[in-house]
Amino acid sequence: MQQVPTKFDAESADNFEDIEKQFAVKAVTHMETYWKILERVRGSALRLTKIDDDIIEHLKKDFPEFDPAETIDEDAMKSKTGKERWRNFMMAYEKTVEDYNFGTMMRSGPQFEHDQDTVIFVPRMQFYAIEIARNRAGLNDWIYEKAQAKAAQAKAAQK
Repeated sequence: MQQVPTKFDAESADNFEDIEKQFAVKAVTHMETYWKILERVRGSALRLTKIDDDIIEHLKKDFPEFDPAETIDEDAMKSKTGKERWRNFMMAYEKTVEDYNFGTMMRSGPQFEHDQDTVIFVPRMQFYAIEIARNRAGLNDWIYEKAQAKAAQAKAAQK
């Protein structure tokens, strides 16, 4: 990994349009790839990292009020207090989860498909924690079931 120059000031750095586009493409690609995986594998049978068990236990400890079935209140999550709680949670994975703080897209609720009104931008570690909780609760299994039903219909129509 390339080191950031010692005199680099993120606050005054130029925001290059090409870099932003590449970043957006990577975030959207991650979102689409995860969706395709959920269409092929039940979320309840999926592991997102090698340390899913540790992440879910940590989430329960640090966010005992978190209900994976609920739609995320983005304002509360991104409030000063929310940001601080999540930052403390995420920093525990700085050395163990690659790209733990890389931005990605996540559905605000497990009942939604991807849509401009139902997708929020979060750090990768937040995505992992929330999606692991949703998967463990079986809340993403409907995506697999819907995709399998659609495939069966298409196959039946070919006969």
